[in-house]
Amino acid sequence: MTDSTRVTTVDIETALLAWIPQQRWFAAKGSVMVSLEVVERVPLGSRPGVSAEHILVDIGLGAHVDDGGQVQRYQVPLGFRRTAPEELAAWQLPVVEADIVVYDGLRDPAVIAMYGDALAAAESVGPIDFRSVAEDSVNSGMLGRVLGAEQSNTSVVLGEVLLLKFFRRVAPGVNPDIELHRALADTGCRNVAPLRAWIDMQSDGELSMLGMAQDFVADSAEGWTTALTSVRDLLASGLAQPDTDFATEAYLLGEAVAHVHADLARQLGTSERPAKSSVDEILERVEAAAEAVPGLAAHLPAARELIARAEAAGSTTVQRIHGDLHLGQVLRTPSTWLLIDFEGEPAKSLEERRRPDSALRDVAGMLRSFDYAAHNLLLAESGVTDEAADLATQWVERNSSAFCDGYASVTGADPRSEAALLGAYELDKAVYEAVYEARNRPTWLDIPMRAIRRLAPAHE
Repeated sequence: MTDSTRVTTVDIETALLAWIPQQRWFAAKGSVMVSLEVVERVPLGSRPGVSAEHILVDIGLGAHVDDGGQVQRYQVPLGFRRTAPEELAAWQLPVVEADIVVYDGLRDPAVIAMYGDALAAAESVGPIDFRSVAEDSVNSGMLGRVLGAEQSNTSVVLGEVLLLKFFRRVAPGVNPDIELHRALADTGCRNVAPLRAWIDMQSDGELSMLGMAQDFVADSAEGWTTALTSVRDLLASGLAQPDTDFATEAYLLGEAVAHVHADLARQLGTSERPAKSSVDEILERVEAAAEAVPGLAAHLPAARELIARAEAAGSTTVQRIHGDLHLGQVLRTPSTWLLIDFEGEPAKSLEERRRPDSALRDVAGMLRSFDYAAHNLLLAESGVTDEAADLATQWVERNSSAFCDGYASVTGADPRSEAALLGAYELDKAVYEAVYEARNRPTWLDIPMRAIRRLAPAHE
């Protein structure tokens, strides 16, 4: 057994201060870390040759950070071994203890298995509670492996049957991913992978949710990848109406999104809100974005006109929605489409992500994703022909229409019937994309700017 207590908390803090900024899930890249404090150090258990601890840290950030707060909390499961296998070398922390290796525990199948066994037992480990939806939701003894590339979270697979996702950044309150999956489970929704268990804890009298386990859908394909394949085939064929197209899938995807919206509305309710309150927030974001993307300034008059038309709608129905819907948040299984990752936009606060909104925001997010799928492939091509650009535009129009048709077939209401409000939500998303691309991928900026030119044409 490796005695993790031999590694002092000060040593762990020093190592994490250097290590965390290099991780993809760290949300404050480019910010100055002025402090790091371990606030919880929970021994998780041990196996022959390895022990594990669940670490929570508070990171203090510099005064000029635009991140919604000066302190961010993260969870960092750690593994401890006397010697580490070669595959763990890349995940090692710079800890000075000579004969103990400290590393990211979610890269070690043995550490992942400890979390799986804790979920199976539905036990409490210190302040951490492992909770199961039902008594037999999680089997013990399952081996684990990390899944794919990390984003804002880290996902691992248990026994090839469960997907266990750890929310790297921790915020007090109810996590919408767990909350909405529980609500959808109560409706019998078939367009999400069933929730089986979750992890939460009480700290300083506040509830925080750390992770969730749901069915692992092994035989699925990501919506983004599937759509890109369709676009690539279209451009290769040069046919405006190819033999195989994504439109049928877009229709079925529209149905799936509509079913999820209907189930959430039935379970969690709806209310009416003045359209003005929604569109005023959009206009504020558009005007603020013009400072970061100077090219937006010419579109502000038309944007204000679009917002005024949307405001004239009077009131709009709001409910709990996905909040960050795009083709990367859906999976195609052999039988249906599934929606995943109900956390909402990572840049928003937990309170904002749990706030009811119009279902049109999700629809607009998917329409923008179709646009990205069609046009990002053209960026890699030199000398793009007018014919190729036209084919990409037609693909967007065809699949956007099919998606809305599928959505309307379930709800009885076509999203396009609220054209101004839908356009306002599309503009909101496109402006968000423009700011991101201007800061991170300037060569991609024309994709959202093309949409902005369509939605809010610059005045002559």
